[in-house]
Parts: sequence; C-alpha cells; structure tokens
Amino acid sequence: MRRAVGLRLGAALAAAATAAAVGVSLPGPQASAAADGATGYATGNGGTTGGAGGQTVRATTGTAIHAALCNRASSSTPITIEVEGTINHGNTAKVSGDSCNTAAGVIELKQISNVTIIGVGGGAVFDQLGIHIRESSNIIIRNVTVRNVKKSGSPTSNGGDAIGMESGVRNVWVDHATLEASGGEAEGFDGLFDMKDDTQYVTLSYSILRNSGRGGLIGSSESDRSNGYVTFHHNLYENIDSRTPLLRGGIAHIYNNSYVSLHESGINSRAGARAKVENNYFKDSKDVLGTFYTSEAGYWQVAGNIFDNVTWSAPGADTNPAGPDPQSNTSVSIPYAYTLDGASCVPAIVRQTAGAGKGLQVSNGSCTPQTPTSSPTATPTVTPTTTPTAGGPNLSIGAGSDGSSKADGTSYGNVRDGNLSTYWSPAGSTGDISIKWGSATTVSRVVIREASGAAGAIGSWQLLNAGTGAVLKSGSGAGTITFTPTSLTKITFRITGSSGTPRVAEFETYAA
Repeated sequence: MRRAVGLRLGAALAAAATAAAVGVSLPGPQASAAADGATGYATGNGGTTGGAGGQTVRATTGTAIHAALCNRASSSTPITIEVEGTINHGNTAKVSGDSCNTAAGVIELKQISNVTIIGVGGGAVFDQLGIHIRESSNIIIRNVTVRNVKKSGSPTSNGGDAIGMESGVRNVWVDHATLEASGGEAEGFDGLFDMKDDTQYVTLSYSILRNSGRGGLIGSSESDRSNGYVTFHHNLYENIDSRTPLLRGGIAHIYNNSYVSLHESGINSRAGARAKVENNYFKDSKDVLGTFYTSEAGYWQVAGNIFDNVTWSAPGADTNPAGPDPQSNTSVSIPYAYTLDGASCVPAIVRQTAGAGKGLQVSNGSCTPQTPTSSPTATPTVTPTTTPTAGGPNLSIGAGSDGSSKADGTSYGNVRDGNLSTYWSPAGSTGDISIKWGSATTVSRVVIREASGAAGAIGSWQLLNAGTGAVLKSGSGAGTITFTPTSLTKITFRITGSSGTPRVAEFETYAA
C-alpha cells in the first residue's frame, strides 16, 4: 500500500491527541460478558451461539486462552473465555492437547467449534497479535481491541491480519471490536478483517476499523469465490485506503455503517459479487462504491445512503465507480429480519455504540443507544449450566446428494452448497431430495430452507432413513425438524404435498 497512508495516519493521530488535550471523555470499558444474540448472516446455517451453555473461564494471557481451549473435553465442547489485560507475543505460547491446535505468537482457533472470546473488566487488548480462525465454526469474538498486527517487520503475526478467517470457516460473529493498524502495507500491515477459502455466515457489527491501508477482504483472488453471506452493520471505517470491504464473489449485506476518510476506494464489489448497501453514511471520501482495479464486474443494490463530500473517478477499463449518482444494478434478498436506522443519524449512533469498551450498546432503529437487557456473567463458572444450542457444523456441506427427477435449471448439489440463492425443485409438485455420506453419520436435526419467493410452497413431508426406509419424522412446512439421533448413510426429505412448485434452497443436517 502507498506510503501516503502513514502520512495521513500521522494527521489522524495528531487530531486524536488534540481531542484528548481538550478533555474529550471516553466511555468506560465493559465490565462483564453479556449474552445477547448474534445478528445478520451469522444467524443462518444453524446459528452462531459460541460457547453458550459451556464452562466459563478467565484468561489474562494468550497462553491461558490456548490452555482453556486445550483443556476442554473435546474440540467442540462449548466454552466462554473471558479475557482481561494485554495479550502479546511475550505471553502467548503454543499449548498442546487433543481438543486444540494452537501456535505461539497468534491466538489460534483452528479445527474447533463452539467458542466465545469476550473482553471483560478493564478490557482486552491483543497487542501486535492477531486472531486466526481456520477450519472452525460457531465462534464469537466480542468487546476486544486488536491492534498493530504486522506481516513484515517485527514482530509478525497472523499474516498481518487483525482477525483472519480461512479454510472452511462457518458462523462467526465479531461484535463491538476495535481493529486498528498504524499504516499500510509499506509499514508492514495487511487487512483488519479478512475472509478467504470458503468462509461463510459471518457478521461484523458495532466495530471500529481504522488507520489502515486495507479494511478487509472477502476472497483472496478473483477465483476465490466460495466465500460470502457476510453482514456488516453499525461499524465505523475511518482513515482507510481501501477494502471496506473488497468482495469477490458471494453476497454481502452492508447497512448502517459510517465511513469517514476513505482515501482510494471503499466497498469494492467485483468478480460476480453482489452487495446490498443501504442506509450508510459516507463522508469526506473517494470512490466509496463500485468495481475497482479489475475488469471482472461486481454488482450492488443501493437504497437510503448519504454521500457527503464524496468524489468519484471517471470510468475506465479497470474502474467502474457506482457514482456520482449510484443506482442499483442487481437485487439481493435478505433472509433475516433487521431494523434500519435512518442514514442521517448513522454517524452519531455508530460513534456512541461501535468499538470495544462501549458497554455492548446497540441501536434498535430509533438512533438512540440501547443497553443490552440480558444479564451479564459476573464471575467465571466452573461447570456447564445448560445444554448448548449450536448443534455444530452443517454436515451437509461436503456431503453428497441425489433425489427424484429435478426441474430444469436446478441441481441436487444446490441444497448443500450453503448458498440460499440456488435451489433444487422436483420435476412436479412432489419429490425426494437426499443428503448422503460415505460412512455412517449421526443426525438428529434437519433444517429445510426454501428459496426466496417460494416460502410456504412445501406442504406435507416425510423425513426418511433412506437405508432402512424408516420414517424419522413427518409434518408440513419448511423449517427445523428434530428427531431421535440416528446413525445413517443417507437421509431423504420427501415432499408429499405442496401449494406450488417447491424450491429447497438448503437441506442442512446436524448431529445435535
């Protein structure tokens, strides 16, 4: 990234120092963990509950965080880790165990699930130390600051990303975090919030991303299009060169964010990506939306945004800005409920609620900060208190599928691709769709999701153990189906009645 970002950063830090000198007050840190739920796309694919229902432990070092992961009964045993203090290279060592796969010099969440990391007490600061999520699912990170993570120079951590996700990651909620650097690539920094290599169902909410060359990306290259279903809401992007975010393929929902001083480009939708961009406030910035630095087009749906002192480049071979009069060139259907704040109040509500140490306050659409109503965890517990509700990963991802005759233009594989915009339909009004595995797999919960525009079409159905023909459950309408845990190699959803052409977007299977 250009050296200029360091100069701009200096000016930004000088302004902050001036504010401190005149007595600008800052909110006190969050004192304890709150239990309110995930939002956005992180609620899909079975939901994101982190360590809910599991043991709660306190950690003041990175080594203690790793030890908490490694001391679990298994790699999926729910756990909440309350973090207080400064986590750095000096106190973050590798810890070994059957339930973990850690490394020194980085908080490593690898090949695990059902984990919450939350800052408590005087706050949690990950100093020059990144958080790496790999081959993992159902992860929550809240109320933490991650700063000055480098990919070059000294010390280095996590490839220079504050929070990085890669390789089959599912269901991550990052909330009320502060992610910051002190320059761009030339100064040794990379992205603040990166997702690549099949990362899906992620929400970043009420967070601050600032003083960096790169805000974050979804997809590491034009061919890395297996990522998506990401929600960004009520975040502050400030003093960033580009990538707020860079989106390659996939779908993003971007609403109620405040953007200030984006120097080169902002939301960069490319390589077939689609972004719904609504009720955001862009100020003192350049090229805040479009396709940039590539000829492979992306798309956007816009509504209710405010562009305050935004400049736009002229279109070119590798530059396709959405402005100066942004218009929609696609439509994006959002599968979850949400409430919009008016764009005019977004800078104020985001300044009051976003980032670590803000009491986990949120907005309910009234442009007024709301304190979470759920009870905080005052002290660490030593034993699980409730049954976890996450259910682990969607077992359909990576499995096989088949069924009865399908309608033209549809595919059996569409029900297990994690993509709500693709679907399978039977050739008629009834039919079978199945998920299958190469070896016996225990399943006790199924979620049937209908495609947009087809909700309510599925009528009566049976859920079958295809190997024995046994009926596991019968009923009507799409949704969640629970039944006695059953070991099988193939499970069939048989539609026996419908009010229209059924469209099954996802046939999700879970062990619990």
